[in-house]
Amino acid sequence: MENLSDELLVESYIKARKLNLSQDFLLLIKKEIDKRSLTPKIKHLR
Repeated sequence: MENLSDELLVESYIKARKLNLSQDFLLLIKKEIDKRSLTPKIKHLR
């Protein structure tokens, strides 16, 4: 996860939600987003 750019990480999370991927996978991405303080970007793109 650390190798992904902020933009790609956020896009991946949004796409994973749209595809209804596993909650465990979403949680892993969300934890990295929180770690990078990118939560406002998610809310902006929804």
